[in-house]
Amino acid sequence: MTTLTPASTAFIDALPKVELHVHLVGSASVPTVLELARRHPGGPVPTDEAALRDFYVFRDFPHFAEVYLAVSDLVRDPEDVATLVVGIGRDLAAQRARYVELTVTPYSHQRVGMPMPAITEALDRAVVEARAAYGIEIAYIFDIPAEFGDDAARGTLAHALEHPPQTLVGFGIGGIEQVRAKHRDSFRDAFRAARAAGLRSLPHAGEMSGPETIWEALEHYGAERIGHGINCLADPRLVAHLRETQIPLEVCPTSNVCTGQVASLAEHPLPRLLAEGLFVTLNSDDPPMFGTTLTREYQVAAEVLGLDRDGLAAVARNAVLASSLDEAGRRTILDEIDAVVAAH
Repeated sequence: MTTLTPASTAFIDALPKVELHVHLVGSASVPTVLELARRHPGGPVPTDEAALRDFYVFRDFPHFAEVYLAVSDLVRDPEDVATLVVGIGRDLAAQRARYVELTVTPYSHQRVGMPMPAITEALDRAVVEARAAYGIEIAYIFDIPAEFGDDAARGTLAHALEHPPQTLVGFGIGGIEQVRAKHRDSFRDAFRAARAAGLRSLPHAGEMSGPETIWEALEHYGAERIGHGINCLADPRLVAHLRETQIPLEVCPTSNVCTGQVASLAEHPLPRLLAEGLFVTLNSDDPPMFGTTLTREYQVAAEVLGLDRDGLAAVARNAVLASSLDEAGRRTILDEIDAVVAAH
């Protein structure tokens, strides 16, 4: 383990960042969740701060999914959606994030009665507000919650095609990976239609299951990036394929430990992924739930996993290059990263 010096901390703080893997509901701060829980009492989400923090201690991924869905069910009004988006924009801008691709699960909001047009209006309004207030650009990824099966695939696709927010760039899938085989055809069809409509394929895979889920995402979802993907290392052929194609992996170290996918930060496979020549980005996933931030993930990469300044700058550049920004947008942030590297 490396002790971060003040100079190293200053470098990480100053480094312009792009966040590619963060969830709308998972980005809700503890005070925001408490406010929602008190507004909608009677459910499983605690209304006391100490109890809520205990609620965020996860036994395993299914338990995390259960908690996540309970918090998601508290988001019952389009104004709640807009508040969450602007909040993550504020929090990321304070960490020198310039751009975020925010994963939204619209089917969860449909289930509690929100009309698709109202959700979209809230998402669009929040982009404008966050840009004006914090100077950050927000794009959206719509993802299917896999545990809700065929209905979720249809509902997510319908929203993406019929009522897309203006900055919708991608289509994904999250939730418990082991249930995907039960709804294989629906998920494949949804991705096929989304890609035909011009959306990028950005699924989670290989977080809590093995390489077969990543192969499914690559071969049948047309994946352009992989959310997590850490279990690719179990399949040398897959590692070789990812190295050759440079398909980006959205790696979230603290998340993997909190959900029980990796035993400890010290045992996280990030260094091996990099040593294998894979294309890696750093991300925060569900930061308040996991007690982290995007900046903290860079600190972990340096302090625990051994990345030096060049390595940190490289993964920051990777996030820019893997993003859905146009060439001018990428160039602007890359130039900012180069300027910080030169200044330090």
